[in-house]
Amino acid sequence: MIRIFSQYVSPKSLLLMAIESLLMSLALVCGVFLRFWNEPVEFDSFVQFPDFALQIIIFVMIFQICFYYSDLYNVHTTRTRYEQLLCLGQSLGAGCLALGLVYYIFPSLLIGRGVFFISTALAATFVMISRIALDRAWQFAAPKQNVLILGTQELAVTVARELTRRGDLNLNLVGFVQTAGSPENHQELFGHPIVGAADKLEEIATDKRIARIIVALEDRRLKMPTRDLVKLRVQGVRVEDAHSTISSLSGRVWLNTVQPSWFVFTDGFHRSKTTLVLKRFLDVACALVGLTLSLPIMLILAIAIRLDSKGPAIYRQKRVGYRGRCFDVLKFRSMRVDAEKLNGAEWAKKDDPRVTRVGRFIRKVRLDELPQFINIIRGDMSFIGPRPERPVFVEQLRQQISYYDERHSVRPGLSGWAQVQYGYGASLDDAVRKLEYDLFYLKNMSVFFDFAIIFQTVRIVFTGHGGR
Repeated sequence: MIRIFSQYVSPKSLLLMAIESLLMSLALVCGVFLRFWNEPVEFDSFVQFPDFALQIIIFVMIFQICFYYSDLYNVHTTRTRYEQLLCLGQSLGAGCLALGLVYYIFPSLLIGRGVFFISTALAATFVMISRIALDRAWQFAAPKQNVLILGTQELAVTVARELTRRGDLNLNLVGFVQTAGSPENHQELFGHPIVGAADKLEEIATDKRIARIIVALEDRRLKMPTRDLVKLRVQGVRVEDAHSTISSLSGRVWLNTVQPSWFVFTDGFHRSKTTLVLKRFLDVACALVGLTLSLPIMLILAIAIRLDSKGPAIYRQKRVGYRGRCFDVLKFRSMRVDAEKLNGAEWAKKDDPRVTRVGRFIRKVRLDELPQFINIIRGDMSFIGPRPERPVFVEQLRQQISYYDERHSVRPGLSGWAQVQYGYGASLDDAVRKLEYDLFYLKNMSVFFDFAIIFQTVRIVFTGHGGR
């Protein structure tokens, strides 16, 4: 398994991206060759470096982004061959439009109509053939890692459930090992056998060719086979804590299973001064660019909001920010001005009757958040971080949810890991789930992780996924 930002990523997805990048580069080279096959002088002139290398990079990068936004690298999604072909066609169409815009803005990158159409057709052919070939080869040739879970209680079942859900990782759950003093006495758990007792762990691991052992003991007072675990670890068997494994599999910290000691001893939650300074610099730079580019859109939205319903276009609302300090967040008004007149502060709901017609649209594509570029420049917010919540809700949630105040250890964000993974929250359960994603972000916070979240945020804005 491969970890990126402490998450397990499917090797198949990364292999697909690498192979298809090479194939699309090859398609462009073949396109030039076919276009100038009887004109060697023109061919030599066309493929001069570094200009041709830059054209290849732009060609591949645009199509890769379109493939990503069409979920073609999401191996969780099961698609028929026809659906794959349809998604590929949509991605190529979007890529052609995007490349057309790039060529219009930067004419020096233009590769010519003949080369472009031949290369695009070849790229589509190469990509589809490679996916069919890789799908078939993966079933037979992909190496599987045998995994053993030490423990038979609910934490062990949770690990097994997450492992089963991530079938893309090529993990083979061999079974469970029962510890001494464990009250259960089953032969099978979650569809997998209990292969033996903890005092035979080394023998079981050797016999079953185990590559990874996940320690899922809720009560550490149970006798843990420490000596066997040390011997196996030295022999190259990977030994992991269940909470870290669940976090890496799901991208969130499971509050119903995690122990306080995990926060103390786990890797992560490190913020160097360099990272914080660089993050702040990028926040201000991106906010200034975003504010400048979005001014025409913001003007149109302000007019539309005023025409749609009475009241100001932009409103201020108290939110809790860094270290619990309150600030005024700026948003485009998406509800009636009397939305809280009767019942006071309420959670946002699906198909909320308080939302105006224009408000429903700007919420769906997250345009109501655009004025928060000003909050970022002021220093109230960051580009990426936990979303700021209203003081009345924070008071309720900090009393009901453990570790809730930890999300205030960084500046709140215009977008965040919880937003791209979960969307709007409208209940206590939603708040718990979003906090789990926020804690995962705090554990793995970095500038590169921020860029990955921004990339996914752009996708949500264009598709409308996750808005309410």
